Amino acid sequence: MTMESTILEIAKKARLASRTLAVASTPKKNQVLQDLARRLTELKPEIQAENQKDLDAARAKGMSSAMLDRLTISDATIASMIQGLNEVTALEDPVGTITKSWTRPNGLEISKKRIPLGVIAMIYESRPNVTVDAAALCLKAGNSAILRGGSEAFFSNTILASIIGDALEDAGLSRESVQVLPVRDREAITLLLQQEEFIDLVIPRGGEALIRFVVKNSTIPVLKHYKGVCHAYVDHQCDMDKAVSICINSKAQRPGVCNSMETLLVHEAMAPTFLPRMAEAFSKAGVEMRGCPKTLEIIPNASPADESDWAAEYLDLIVAIRVVATMDQAMDHIAAFGSDHTDVILTTDAANADTFVNTVSSSMVGVNASTRFNDGGELGLGAEIGISTSKLHAFGPMGLEELTSTKFVVLGKGHTRP
Repeated sequence: MTMESTILEIAKKARLASRTLAVASTPKKNQVLQDLARRLTELKPEIQAENQKDLDAARAKGMSSAMLDRLTISDATIASMIQGLNEVTALEDPVGTITKSWTRPNGLEISKKRIPLGVIAMIYESRPNVTVDAAALCLKAGNSAILRGGSEAFFSNTILASIIGDALEDAGLSRESVQVLPVRDREAITLLLQQEEFIDLVIPRGGEALIRFVVKNSTIPVLKHYKGVCHAYVDHQCDMDKAVSICINSKAQRPGVCNSMETLLVHEAMAPTFLPRMAEAFSKAGVEMRGCPKTLEIIPNASPADESDWAAEYLDLIVAIRVVATMDQAMDHIAAFGSDHTDVILTTDAANADTFVNTVSSSMVGVNASTRFNDGGELGLGAEIGISTSKLHAFGPMGLEELTSTKFVVLGKGHTRP
């Protein structure tokens, strides 16, 4: 078969499988997830043997230690996958839920019923654990999944796909409900992105370059999340101790993730007292500071920031700092340089908090809380498949409910339209 015919066949099978999966009962879907958790435990040696093939090839190519760490399926990784499966099993099934109902004056009964999206294609880099996480969320929400992990995780993803298929088959569901592309060639991604007749949504997870490639080449709707340029704004009145603690947590707890703070905005009335304390805390945490001219007057050991720093997603222990004259100036800065991901205000002024929440358009807007809370688990979704920074059809972390849509159900008694 040609590459084109292979991808077309995969997409067709996924569409066909989605019809059965859409009406699968919650107990049956949960059975698959629990059986998969059991198989991951029993087949750990086989999984890690295949993963070792990927690790050996990656080392031979000179892959960095950080990337090797992401690629490794350790005992802890498998335990984490199993925990994720248990968590998704425990979540309420959104499929079939009636979200709203009403009766028209003519007696027609109208309702909106939650349904699966259909077929979801997910394209991601490294981390083979995403294969299991994505499969679990798609399955519980009644969607077929086509998964394309990084070529560096080919053997790991292939065995995981086989194990998932066995669990599906034993439950009486189609193996094609979850498929991993069986080829490494990047052309397969381009071909997959043209299957709008069979695929309903594409979710890319990885660096900005990957996401922009997917958006540019896809004829299918794409869940966009280019980058996380997240801000914390310290208002003219705030609890200094809490503000310092929140900013350290936002920046330094896990600097390499999309919900870490990249830019700190400080009201000029607070700057002379707040910034020295903040600078001391940043220095202890090993954070490099890049500041505007007013910041440099207060923190002499900071490096000068240039225009590129305001839009930078460092994903590292680096922070840009800007002193602003007003909250409006802070919000203008966020509008100009932010990425609609996560922005927070640290303030004791309730009116300013309300204005900030109502004005800033990001997928999570926080008050006196770390940017790090923009995460499906932390927000109570149980799990997430990604974070959307576009408003159609979901905004922010996408859990089970965001992997569904709604349809109108109309119940009549012989009604005809006059």
